Amino acid sequence: MADEQQHKPFTFSGRGGEYFRIWIVNLCLSLVTLGIYSAWAKVRRLQYFYRHTSVADAGLDFHGNPVAILKGRILAVILFGGYSLTSHLNPAASLAMFALIMAVMPWLLVRSLSFKLRNTSYRGLRFSFRGKTGDAYINFLLLPLASYISAGLLWPLAQQQMTHYVRSNSAYGNGRFGFHAKYGAFYKPYLVVFGAAILILIVAAGAGIMLSNGLHARMGSADTKTQYMILGFSIIGIFYLGLLLFAVPYLTSRLQNVIFNHTSLGTFGFSSHLRARDLFGIMLSNLLLIILTLGLYKPFADIRMARYRVERLALKADSDIDAFVAEQQADVSAAGEEIADVFDLDIAA
Repeated sequence: MADEQQHKPFTFSGRGGEYFRIWIVNLCLSLVTLGIYSAWAKVRRLQYFYRHTSVADAGLDFHGNPVAILKGRILAVILFGGYSLTSHLNPAASLAMFALIMAVMPWLLVRSLSFKLRNTSYRGLRFSFRGKTGDAYINFLLLPLASYISAGLLWPLAQQQMTHYVRSNSAYGNGRFGFHAKYGAFYKPYLVVFGAAILILIVAAGAGIMLSNGLHARMGSADTKTQYMILGFSIIGIFYLGLLLFAVPYLTSRLQNVIFNHTSLGTFGFSSHLRARDLFGIMLSNLLLIILTLGLYKPFADIRMARYRVERLALKADSDIDAFVAEQQADVSAAGEEIADVFDLDIAA
């Protein structure tokens, strides 16, 4: 009984029909305003999902200003639109534009993280992000570049470092989060996916050869080029489909479990127990229903996925939550809030 009291599950009360009305209005107004309303649409969407997510009899909330999101999107359009334009007109200018994007991206990500957390609250107390921009350049730029140069071998290490940077620099009031997962916890799921990729490639090659042989028996050697093309496309198609159906739900479930199971807030902890096969079933059925309904099932799919992922989380509380929240109360000066508002922007989708 004591163990049940310590594990307080997260709950999600959102409903598909209710969210559909928000989603369809957001979609229509975003189209009519050529995307400008999408910033307000994002706030409405986040508020709905946050306010329907609760733990220990209290829900989250989102207080973001849509103007900050709009500023971030305008900046993103200028940067990436400029890169796209210069890549067609002047290769040298496009390289300079790409370098500019790389130079400002870590700073933009820090601003975006700060905006999102500072505008998220639980029991009336807000979260915050206190990461240094210099560290962001190491974690969001240098490590991903090293991963790219190493053909992906360093990606699990980079992901562990990025997660550590974000989690350990996040705070709830005065309380700092902690992250304790080592590199091996990130390498393990990727090694499983790598092994599965080899097995899927063998199966895909076998299926492709069987298809090619069957085609050869019907066509003879009259069109060898066509047979080889069909063989190649069959192997590639089967390989990528098999990898997608396995890798996405497996990595999503394993990485969420690793991240939350190694996250702490003071003496509190979290637990996550997603299962890859459950996630696979939800993803596959959601995709089929979205296709069959020409996209209209999308809000119901979002609700269904959110409910599964949220309700597989729990807060491990070994003390009174109200007392803990009271201890984390932090005074925020009006000047600090005004400065934050001036530089607020959000580049996340």
